[in-house]
Amino acid sequence: MQQYIIRKGDTVSRIAAAFGLTPEHVIQGNPWVVKQAYLHPGQIVFLPSAPRRRYALQVGDSVEKVASLFNVSIDELEKLNPGVVSGRCQPGKVLVIPPSRVNRMVVLRGEYGPFDLEQDIAALIEKYPFIEKDIIGYSVLGKPLHLIKIGRGSRHLHVNAALHANEWLTSPCLMSFVEEYATAYARGDRWNGHSPQEWFNNWTIWAVPMANPDGVELVQEGAGPDHIHFDNLMKWNGGRLGFRHWKANIRGVDLGDQFPAHWEEETSRRGVRGPAPRDYSGLAPLCEPEAAALAALADKIPGDAAVSLHSQGGEIYWNYRGYEPEESEALAKRMAEASGYRAVKLTGSDAGYKDWFIQKFHKPGFTVELGIGKNPLPLGDFEDMALETGLIIGAILTDVKLL
Repeated sequence: MQQYIIRKGDTVSRIAAAFGLTPEHVIQGNPWVVKQAYLHPGQIVFLPSAPRRRYALQVGDSVEKVASLFNVSIDELEKLNPGVVSGRCQPGKVLVIPPSRVNRMVVLRGEYGPFDLEQDIAALIEKYPFIEKDIIGYSVLGKPLHLIKIGRGSRHLHVNAALHANEWLTSPCLMSFVEEYATAYARGDRWNGHSPQEWFNNWTIWAVPMANPDGVELVQEGAGPDHIHFDNLMKWNGGRLGFRHWKANIRGVDLGDQFPAHWEEETSRRGVRGPAPRDYSGLAPLCEPEAAALAALADKIPGDAAVSLHSQGGEIYWNYRGYEPEESEALAKRMAEASGYRAVKLTGSDAGYKDWFIQKFHKPGFTVELGIGKNPLPLGDFEDMALETGLIIGAILTDVKLL
């Protein structure tokens, strides 16, 4: 087993991905990691060699069939199994299978954090010059709030993700959709029955994939004594070292309760009077830079619709105190049909991004609760959630009543 010294930002999942292992392999070699909230820089873990996949040839197999089955190249198969190309494909022969090829940029290599987002945005911009990027503001700790723009249409759709820290899996879901949309548009292909060319000509998407980067990093990596807010974070978190339940930003303000839509009533209903992991509405609406940046963007570029991606529940909330336009319910039902989610008329909730957007612009606004389970949702849910994200957004972009 090899030794590995922990660096800042390392997690069990990220280490496993980097070495071709599973998190279970890392834990087996280092059982103590399950009793520790987070890994600390300088700690040493022991890692086994990456196990190779193997496959016993079946009757009728060919090298082409095996390569296709495991999404690997024939040259890679030959390198690990000399002679297989020349016809040594007898049933029962065991082949060593190389790692599968990855044809996408947005993939999970453990938890998806601010660094992963910046890398993916840079890669997308380089490959697809028609995607534009900008920064709409900065978090409390000075992290950029990235904006991605795609399309040239006169209709405008605002989409944000990871407003709540432990709902960070919504960020790669949104980024995955952007990549698939861009790829299909560049190739002139259709995407799950939709025409990205029509989307591009009719709509402009303004996407903020990670609205709470400080909180996301806190959930994923924790906070050591050297953190600028360590003492306050420990107090607000009840002395707990683990922050995986944390929804707020780094100042303990719930960004989902920060918007000027009956904010006072939401503050009273929540009853949380100071910084906390969740449900504290702050000293005033839009007092936090992350929420203020989202509102300023929508003010600058009024949208025809908006989606705020959250998790979890498999539900789509479409109304707000009767301010919503007539078409909102029917559109929510089409989004639900496309994704398998439920369209829900929600009451007893205020001060959310969707609430503010509907009240201010009188346009369709939606809170989408991706996935089912407990936050943070497991990495294994990513593929399904990413597809559902695209199907939901695609239902809006294709809705003829909004064109």
